[in-house]
Amino acid sequence: MERDYTKLNSTDAPWLNVPSARAVCDAILAGGHQVYYVGGCVRNALLGEPMSDVDMATSATPDQVIALTKAANLKPVPTGIDHGTITVVSDGVGYEVTTFRRDVETDGRRAVVAFSTDILDDARRRDFTMNALYADRDGAVIDPLGGLDDLRMRRVRFIENAEQRIREDYLRTLRYFRFHAWYGDTSEGLDADALAAIGSNLSGLETLSAERVGTEIKKLLAADDPSTALAAMAQTGVLGTILSGADPKLTMLMIHGATHVNVTPDWIGRLVSMGGADVPSRLRLSNAEKKKYETIYHAAYDGPSLLGVAYEHGSEIAVQAHLIQSAIAETLPNPSYVQALIKAAEQVFPISASDLMPQYQGAALGACLAELKAAWISSAFEMQKAELLKAANL
Repeated sequence: MERDYTKLNSTDAPWLNVPSARAVCDAILAGGHQVYYVGGCVRNALLGEPMSDVDMATSATPDQVIALTKAANLKPVPTGIDHGTITVVSDGVGYEVTTFRRDVETDGRRAVVAFSTDILDDARRRDFTMNALYADRDGAVIDPLGGLDDLRMRRVRFIENAEQRIREDYLRTLRYFRFHAWYGDTSEGLDADALAAIGSNLSGLETLSAERVGTEIKKLLAADDPSTALAAMAQTGVLGTILSGADPKLTMLMIHGATHVNVTPDWIGRLVSMGGADVPSRLRLSNAEKKKYETIYHAAYDGPSLLGVAYEHGSEIAVQAHLIQSAIAETLPNPSYVQALIKAAEQVFPISASDLMPQYQGAALGACLAELKAAWISSAFEMQKAELLKAANL
């Protein structure tokens, strides 16, 4: 069934009928101003993709938004008032409402903006045409820059001049590849003008914070199949700029292998497979993410039994290591082995310390337990308690 790209309905855009969102719109409309849903929520509704955050854009100034929503018994919070954003809390739900803006000055990381009453000004300062789509309170779509055609074609295209958009915020280079991974149709290749502009502005990536880069890479690698985007990142020099030494060749084989055994995407496993120098620091991974990265890395490259890894660290870690090892060997992962790893994570070691006492004490007790556990894992968890105790001379 072909979608109607001129009007959204509540099936595709359930937020149209959410009372808390309608109350925010009604409060601003009551003051004689324009207000529209904008960006990801409109884009995803038109594509039939899962809903993202519901954001709004308005011709009202931040002060007017505050006054109007207060008068409607809503709670405005000036979360980003310098850049025109007020978070309006309605029935416990926060909606970011941002005044139409135009850029006055940019330095590649942040912008000085001026407020506007013209939706075209607001659209032109966005990154991609598919993100410059608006919908009114009733779902009618407003397309100031021809984004609907690009959306139909699943074509990620910078607004107007690609090089200018990139120099306004160098993070847009990474967003370009992330959006391709999630929404783009790459059957005809990526946009040549965009890739040329990206390749001419690699140095700007070095000005970005590790947190911003890390956030984009995590989102990109979480897409079902980011292979084409990763290949283009490597070809343009982007990947080497943000992660020295990284190479997506293994990652692309790993992605194919994961599909073969029906394993859901794991961005950390994919990140491990790309290699690179000092990756956790370069992307400012959290402590938990760093620990998972290092555990998968050692499991994949240091040769421990993956059955033991599954038992000690869970099947998710072990399966990612198996996918990486299969990619290295240029073979498909084994579905039966994946199931064995899942089963291994559920095993319960049949020996406890009390079973070995009093014959074993202290360090000798710990060493015996470790030796028996290794033997049990090596037997693919087949050794029973009696066999293990016999091996301990008990």
